[in-house]
Amino acid sequence: MERCSRGHMQAKKRYLILLSAGASLLLLFYLGGVQLPAASRSRHDRSRNGYRSDQPWPHFSDPLHPFLPWDQTDTEEYNLHISPRQKRDVNTSVYRGKRCRMDSCFDFSLCQKNGFKVYVYPQQKGEKISESYQNILSTIEGSRFYTSDPGQACLFVLSLDTLDRDQLSPQYVHNLKTKIQNLPLWNDGRNHLIFNLYSGTWPDYTEDLGFDIGQAMLAKASISTENFRPNFDVSIPLFSKDHLRTGGERGFLKYNSIPPFRKYMLVFKGKRYLTGIGSDTRNALYHVHNAEDVVLLTTCKHGKDWQKHKDARCDKDNAEYDKYDYKEMLHNSTFCLVPRGRRLGSFRFLEALQAACVPVMLSNGWELPFSEIIDWNTAAVIGDERLLLQIPTTVRSIHQDKILSLRQQTQFLWEAYFSSVEKIVLTTLEIIQDRVLEHGSRSSLMWNSHPGGLFALPQYSGYLGDFPFYYATLGIRPYPKFTAVIHAVSPLISQSQPILKLLVAVAKSQYCAQIIVLWNSDKPLPAKHRWPTTSVPVIVIEGENKVMSSRFLPYETIVTDAVLSLDEDTVLSTTEVDFAFTVWQSFPERIVGYPARSHFWDSNKERWGYTSKWTNDYSMVLTGAAIYHRYYHFLYTNYLPTSLKSMVDQLANCEDILMNFLVSAVTKLPPIKVTQKKQYKETMMGQSSRASRWADPDHFAQRQTCMNKFASWFGGMPLVHSQMRLDPVLFKDQVSILRKKYRDIERL
Repeated sequence: MERCSRGHMQAKKRYLILLSAGASLLLLFYLGGVQLPAASRSRHDRSRNGYRSDQPWPHFSDPLHPFLPWDQTDTEEYNLHISPRQKRDVNTSVYRGKRCRMDSCFDFSLCQKNGFKVYVYPQQKGEKISESYQNILSTIEGSRFYTSDPGQACLFVLSLDTLDRDQLSPQYVHNLKTKIQNLPLWNDGRNHLIFNLYSGTWPDYTEDLGFDIGQAMLAKASISTENFRPNFDVSIPLFSKDHLRTGGERGFLKYNSIPPFRKYMLVFKGKRYLTGIGSDTRNALYHVHNAEDVVLLTTCKHGKDWQKHKDARCDKDNAEYDKYDYKEMLHNSTFCLVPRGRRLGSFRFLEALQAACVPVMLSNGWELPFSEIIDWNTAAVIGDERLLLQIPTTVRSIHQDKILSLRQQTQFLWEAYFSSVEKIVLTTLEIIQDRVLEHGSRSSLMWNSHPGGLFALPQYSGYLGDFPFYYATLGIRPYPKFTAVIHAVSPLISQSQPILKLLVAVAKSQYCAQIIVLWNSDKPLPAKHRWPTTSVPVIVIEGENKVMSSRFLPYETIVTDAVLSLDEDTVLSTTEVDFAFTVWQSFPERIVGYPARSHFWDSNKERWGYTSKWTNDYSMVLTGAAIYHRYYHFLYTNYLPTSLKSMVDQLANCEDILMNFLVSAVTKLPPIKVTQKKQYKETMMGQSSRASRWADPDHFAQRQTCMNKFASWFGGMPLVHSQMRLDPVLFKDQVSILRKKYRDIERL
């Protein structure tokens, strides 16, 4: 009897264990636990810089609506507007390629043969295209990535306008689904990039584009972390149709004020939505507004029927709204609130960046623009919509040193990546290229510090110390020697020619490592015994195609960081060479040298002018006698378009101007002139020599033309005026010449 009772109890225990295990499994299934590994991977993959609302405890979606996009709920209003079939189409479109990553939805083999080349589909007859999308396509077609041959392409961009997918918009392109599917190269979107600024429509503003994107990558504004595919999609900023195509306006920060506080602590001025998505945060801003240092203004006065729907606060809000000028607020506030609108992104974001007004983000779930590469914690305050009332206290607690740092970074990011459509598009392409060429991708420091990723090309070197921009950050100095590159265009006839005198003077410099003579003359190379004997190696290189741009090729024989660029008829003493190099070591990212020139705006002709007049103002140092970093040879050859280099070669002129444009565009700084020396050319050159092109009356006119052609490509004038000249210590002082280090310079 006792044995029977014990057996019964054991059976009961087994039953209870099975029952509890089953209940646990049901609970896990109910909570979405079956999907936890995938969700975990997704969070881990995501960029660390975009906004995250993740809490330490896993976030589980509503189990009753597991297939709806994150910003939709199955309400009566939602069902009135969306049919079951439309719901199904939306979910299929948004989620079909949800798991796409570079290794699963991108064909790397297309990039191995010809590198990272981008093909733009030919524009189809009768297809309307917005100005903004035309600017995007023009940027790609004018870039070094472009190819007109689809067989050479690594990436494909549609000519069909996909920017505005709001069905209520006049820019909306109908029947896009059929048009795209009929493209012969579509291949389910593989290796395609789709640009989009607006998706969805009233009232839910989903992220559906209205067609199946397949395996294509998205470069999308207002994209949520929920739908963003890490290291596959690219989050871009929302920009207006008036955003400049090239160049772009500079940031508004002209100087730093200490302490860095402005008239207002926190400002916002914009629409208030009474109902619907995006209305909650803006409707609550009045709780924080104090009309003193926190000025948060909203208006209901937008849309056709605003008066029908206005609430009790509208009239008061509208009156307060009209009292303040938006630009005055923007330029005089320390922080600018950037709440979400109907969509996650807002024009206020770029406006705040340009104005050096630190953005305070209030848009939960927004994948911030270029979050894959930009550390937004160094330029913005990431807030939480649910903690709106804590925002004023939070920004007041930020130390003034941090505010100054944040403000400076807003200016760098604006000018490096956001100030024009061109920069936004090129940044997008460079991000994708870094993924394709993983071994040659940029580091976070290159993206987040001056001059930025667009000018720091990883194909040059994987070591930051090889670039001129990072010496201070790394705590190192450039190599203490230079390579002289003498550009020779005249045949070697006499032993008294200026080039031989120059070669001897440069070779005597204590800082000279080697001399390269670039032979661009039509005559054959002189015999070795014709060159003078020197204490440093002299290497003679036959110029490639005998063109002007060949003087700036990245020759492997240049082993030093510094390049002393010289024309064959330049007159410099050893002392002058030594002093110029000593100065350059303190300014390795700039051009340092002797012959200075300037530019000006000719208001009568409405064009840029070039002048060689001797004044106290200059913006260029010609490369006939200048020192700069060898990286600029690589940048000149690989960054500048073929059209500009071909122009230089055809004219046999302006290569020095183009190099100055490039370096100033990179550094945002002027070159540096050393000593008061004005004449740097040998005056005894025969007029029949090619080197006497300076005497050609067309030479000056050509340089005027070059200035304007270059300014057009750069989208503005990058040259910066300067009145600074660096002389040796005690230069011209009334003291004994024996006390001066560079005493020979005073005699010249």
